[in-house]
Amino acid sequence: MASPAHAFYCFEVLSANFEKRHSRPLAKIEEIYHKHKASSAAAATNGHTNGHANGHANGHASGIHSAPLFVTWNRFPKSGPKYLRGCIGTFEAQLLDYGLKTYALTSALEDTRFNPITLKELPKLECAVTILTDFEPAEGPMAWEIGTHGLRINFVYHGRRMGATYLPDVAKEQGWTKEETLVSLMRKAGWTGKKDDWNKVQLDVVTYRGTKASVTWEEYRGLLAVEGEEEEDEDDLDEGEEE
Repeated sequence: MASPAHAFYCFEVLSANFEKRHSRPLAKIEEIYHKHKASSAAAATNGHTNGHANGHANGHASGIHSAPLFVTWNRFPKSGPKYLRGCIGTFEAQLLDYGLKTYALTSALEDTRFNPITLKELPKLECAVTILTDFEPAEGPMAWEIGTHGLRINFVYHGRRMGATYLPDVAKEQGWTKEETLVSLMRKAGWTGKKDDWNKVQLDVVTYRGTKASVTWEEYRGLLAVEGEEEEDEDDLDEGEEE
């Protein structure tokens, strides 16, 4: 299952890329995270808090070594809801150290829908990691549940094979119905037909589930600060552009 340590590692990889240094390995980030988690739990038991957040997740670390995964970057504006800055992943099982490192950078810097994330944006970012499981062919395009299943569709349109996916949380976050989700997903794949004609297309639908963990840049910095390992000048990073 996804762990906040996975998202912390993605921040570590991206910041190391900007700083032209080697990133700490995933095992080191996990070690720091679990040590901090244990000390926070002990402090809470004693009725104290240490002022540092640990991220949030709908799952717990499970000791997995490889899995299909997606890395998502969101940005917090000065006002209003967060918005997407990049999301790319793979349905092929990846060794986590390699897969998270690869897709942390690819989703941040190579998602062609957006400009590459910049160094000055780091303080305004949230990273989410989704570990994918339970892939099953759907009995029909409506045979899935909002908030539970992710969708992977394939179809042929004007002689071209098209495909796209939405992670399990997308439809619920957007407030879409199943039909709206499918139409949007088909548009994402490149379909240009009339909205009401979506069900005339023969869709191959695969459902899957996922566990997700997300952390902010501030939480990542706080995690390293606890260990005395913070190496960057926060003031330099805070000189971001005005929105």
